[in-house]
Amino acid sequence: YLPPTVTNTSARLAALRATMSTHGVHAYIVPATDAHMSEYIAERDSRLGWITGFTGSAGTSVVTQDKAALWTDSRYWIQAERQLDCNWELQRTTWIESIGLWILEEVPVGGNVSLDPFLFSIDTWNSYSRVLQGSGRTLLPIETNLVDQVWGDQRPPAPSGKIYSLPAEFTGSSWQEKVAGIRQQMQEHIRHPTAVLLSGLEETAWLFNLRGDDIPYNPVFYSYTLLTHTNISLFVDEERLSEAARQSLQAGCPGTPCVELPGYGQARAQLSQYAEGNVTIWLGTEYTNYGLYGVIPKEKLLEESYSPVMLAKAVKNAKEQELLRAAHVRDAVAVIQYLLWLEKMVPQGQVDEFSGAQHIDSLRRAQNHSRGPSFQSISASG
Repeated sequence: YLPPTVTNTSARLAALRATMSTHGVHAYIVPATDAHMSEYIAERDSRLGWITGFTGSAGTSVVTQDKAALWTDSRYWIQAERQLDCNWELQRTTWIESIGLWILEEVPVGGNVSLDPFLFSIDTWNSYSRVLQGSGRTLLPIETNLVDQVWGDQRPPAPSGKIYSLPAEFTGSSWQEKVAGIRQQMQEHIRHPTAVLLSGLEETAWLFNLRGDDIPYNPVFYSYTLLTHTNISLFVDEERLSEAARQSLQAGCPGTPCVELPGYGQARAQLSQYAEGNVTIWLGTEYTNYGLYGVIPKEKLLEESYSPVMLAKAVKNAKEQELLRAAHVRDAVAVIQYLLWLEKMVPQGQVDEFSGAQHIDSLRRAQNHSRGPSFQSISASG
């Protein structure tokens, strides 16, 4: 018996296993994130969802030639049971040690355990490396994503929506002021880094006061940034910038272009080229992927959990604090309207959790400056 919520993954797994064979791979690890370690991801990056049928926001799957398993946390166990078909084992934990032990049982000595290095942070890569160390199994990065190969032209297209400027009244600091602050931190750091690499999508969006809609519930866009004392490279698909966004990046600085705009796909090649010089690159290990990290020689790295931009972003200026309070007041108005509506509708038996969630979303959308919720409403009663 399989519930109607299940996806039949037999053909997908057979195709993935054939691709694994051609690459000499004995186990392939598929995470639930993208190249920026985003918590929420675009449909195009939902590789775990496509190969398993499981649509939860957290999980890791491993496929071997004769087994497939999904690891996820307790929020999702019931959902996973209803979405996984009989090809899959559900592992009720998220520990990398647990994944590693399973791999050691299923993969023979001499076998290759493979993954896409652009989908694993430095920290996560190191965790897998430690688990497999000395076991006779090799952790083998393959830059061509094997799930993407199998997914083929059925894979959703890359987002193409416009990237827009945040009006000055919403920022409190211009991007030029923010860049100056980060450069000052670079000068004052004991190791005097020559560049900061930004991989988190929210870092680049914050630094340049730009926003996009590439990922549901998150006002961000696909990008990387390499910031040096003299240059700024924003790796983004330039044609996606609105005219106002493009002008804002060229404003108020000597020389043109002020912010260079190499394509999003150029990040690794340019980083590799930059790393050939006498440089030190400052980055955050929590969310920089191993594919980028791997092109920088170890001695040229300044590694911290978070980049200086991620930390600066966390400290709200007076304007941002004022705007946060105002946003909460507008949200409170929507919630009060919702509670009044519930008092009237629930006794009539005309509302359930789902229609309630839709109604509060519409009340919030009616408030000024609403750009939608920051996650899908979690609505429950009883």
